[in-house]
Amino acid sequence: MAGLLAAFFLSALTTLWVIRTAHKHSHLSADAESSGPQKFHQGEVPRVGGVGILVGIAVSALALYLLGWDDEALALKILLCALPAFGAGLWEDLTKQVSPAKRLLASALSGGLGCAMLGATLSRTDIPGLDALMVFPVFAVMATVFTVAGVANALNIIDGFNGLASMCAMLMLAAFAGLSFVVGDLQLMRIGLISLFAVAGFFIWNYPRGLIFLGDGGAYLLGFLVAEIGILLVVRHPQMSPLVALMVCIYPVFETVFSIYRRRFLRAVPPGLPDGIHLHSLIYRRLVRWAAGPRDARGMAARNSAVSPFLWILCLTSIAPALAFWDNSALLGACIVIFALVYIGVYWRIVRFKTPLIFKGPKLVAKIMMNQPAR
Repeated sequence: MAGLLAAFFLSALTTLWVIRTAHKHSHLSADAESSGPQKFHQGEVPRVGGVGILVGIAVSALALYLLGWDDEALALKILLCALPAFGAGLWEDLTKQVSPAKRLLASALSGGLGCAMLGATLSRTDIPGLDALMVFPVFAVMATVFTVAGVANALNIIDGFNGLASMCAMLMLAAFAGLSFVVGDLQLMRIGLISLFAVAGFFIWNYPRGLIFLGDGGAYLLGFLVAEIGILLVVRHPQMSPLVALMVCIYPVFETVFSIYRRRFLRAVPPGLPDGIHLHSLIYRRLVRWAAGPRDARGMAARNSAVSPFLWILCLTSIAPALAFWDNSALLGACIVIFALVYIGVYWRIVRFKTPLIFKGPKLVAKIMMNQPAR
């Protein structure tokens, strides 16, 4: 318990220090731009919240290690592997000069370090046809690296509103900690809980007022931690279905896959081009914006914070089956398909919600997807 409280307070105090000293580093760390397609805030806000989370986990894990908790060395190794992903994201936060491709490459490098330093390499997927390739070490490493980079990028994609990505990460870490306890892996359970409490130290300043943002550094750090703990859980416990990690993370992962699909095939734009029609953006525009107060700074913050609980619930709908069917790949596969269908159904219903015209078919949806007015 002492380690958990240390992670929370170290993260919270470091984050508070970043907020209170923002006037000294705002020229580097502040996110003042509010006109982009994914911007829903006003004023200058520090976007380096990942610093406090990293400090909270690192210092508490190091203290426990020095006090004789030898297995806490694993937490420090995980953080060491995370440094390329976190560093590339933080450098983007400070310079705005690191392209998405370079950040994705850095996350892949972190995944490769996890394979080399932690033995966190997937050898099975329980997906028909794919496991025949997983017997080849090169393919297994490539699949693992792709998975880590994909989840890290997915957490960054859903980081659009106060408390959204950080609470989803906490829910995922709690799920992995619970599953670790079920299979008797107290080491992974402690690492998951330390990470969760460190994220909570950031969360209290991020939600609901949005005094600080995760930034790319924080989002990529959380994505890597979630992916790596999930992979280690599957690798260390053969009775665990390899699909359980995907089930826990399916909300941000499917958000990413669906975003690539609609950009590439529905909008005919590059898949990496930012836009403002993610599910969380649509909930803001279609369901929240008209009902959450005036268009001043206070109303802006209220509308921003009102979005996240909708997506927390969506995240929970993927975690519940993972906890219930953690050793049954067939049921988990069915739940993943059901989640995808529900997500698509919810997305299209929100696209049509309160539009100026009654839905008249694909052409109207296409206009909305292109951010054009419906005529």
